[in-house]
Amino acid sequence: MTATTDFIPLALCVLTVSDTRTAANDSSGDYLAAALAEAGHRLHARTLLPDDRYRLRAIVAAWIADPAVDGVLITGGTGFTGRDSTPEAIAPLLDKDMPGFGEMFRALSYEEIGTSTLQSRAFAGLANATFVFCLPGSTSACRTAWEKLIRAQLDARTRPCNLASLRPRLRES
Repeated sequence: MTATTDFIPLALCVLTVSDTRTAANDSSGDYLAAALAEAGHRLHARTLLPDDRYRLRAIVAAWIADPAVDGVLITGGTGFTGRDSTPEAIAPLLDKDMPGFGEMFRALSYEEIGTSTLQSRAFAGLANATFVFCLPGSTSACRTAWEKLIRAQLDARTRPCNLASLRPRLRES
């Protein structure tokens, strides 16, 4: 599939996973909401939840069940501490993994933070024709993921191919 010449705005949700952040200091969620709007996309919904795999799974399941939602950006809960549970909560919902996302994210992060990138369990995939990106909680990591990977892939004008242009074919059987 080739890229189009027209921008296609997508409806995206942002979920911050944190036991310590509040709406007043959610810099990563703020960054993602502003970045997607600046790129021309629409913020469909935004939520902040504590690290609780069942609550995370419930909100993301509701979003991916909504045909109006094109993608979900999750920040936080991808580390190794006892409470980090984003991969365990979200991975069972995915129909297809996007292994290249996590690989590329960690390669890019290595340039910025060295071997500390080994602690990241960032990943992405497709669930019910909805793109799902799970990012670390730091604003810097969200910026790296958005600016160097996600933004271009959610832009139908990116050549030679992009995720946004695949949307009409994602439900094929």
